[in-house]
Parts: sequence; structure tokens; C-alpha cells
Amino acid sequence: MILFCDTSALVKLYVDESESREVRRAVAESEAVAVSRVAWVEVHSALARLSRESSEGQRIQDAVKRHLRQDWPHFAVVELTAAITETAGEYTEAFGLRAYDAIQLASAMRLRAQSDVPVSFACFDQRLNQAARVLGFELLGPQA
Repeated sequence: MILFCDTSALVKLYVDESESREVRRAVAESEAVAVSRVAWVEVHSALARLSRESSEGQRIQDAVKRHLRQDWPHFAVVELTAAITETAGEYTEAFGLRAYDAIQLASAMRLRAQSDVPVSFACFDQRLNQAARVLGFELLGPQA
């Protein structure tokens, strides 16, 4: 099984939050971990916010960025393409998703279409999970 991690799941892999143990277990049990190219930007944005809001934020930010940089080459990165952006545009309308959430879902759909292995969707956003479930994904995260 390939585990596609959206940014909410990817952050939990590096920052101790509720459900971090669940994400780490799923990553350990999967054949591969996949992410959308936009996850890089979103993780850095989340870390910058954490750094601004927490006294330990800068230390955490530095450590997570270092680990992410080390791990990134081992992820199956779904590149942003015209087809993915067009599908994402449709998902913003069909499911009421934010732009990057729609890109995450369209990336996972592209991966699933090109893979011979089942793809599970790891996410901790209820609206995005609801859309993923409608599209037939097995979910890791709160069931919408």
C-alpha cells in the first residue's frame, strides 16, 4: 500500500501532535509514502506559523526542516501538472475545497490512477477527507 500524506499528516510525522503515533505507524507499514509537490510549501508555512506562535517554535522549525530535507528524496513526489491543476479546479467547485487541498486530492487521484498498488489517503482535515472518501479512498485520519 502507498500512503499519500497531505500536509496535515506530513506535519504529524515530524511534530508531536495528537495522531502523530498513528501517522508514524502507517508510514512504517506502507510500501511507500507519497506527497504532492505543494506539501513542501505548506509544511514550511506551518512551521513558520509555529515558530511565530511558540517559544520553542524556532528550535522545532529548524529540526523539522532538517528532517524533512533528509526524508524528501525518499518520498514519491507527485509533481504539479496542468492535468492536476485542472482536476483541482474541478474539486474546489465540487467539494468546496481550498486551493491547496484540492491540489492534494488531485495529486492523490493521479497517483492512484498510475499505480498498481492501492493508495490510502492520510489527512486530518474533515472536508478534505469527506471528498477523498467520496472518491473511494481508504482514509487515515478523522472520518468525515
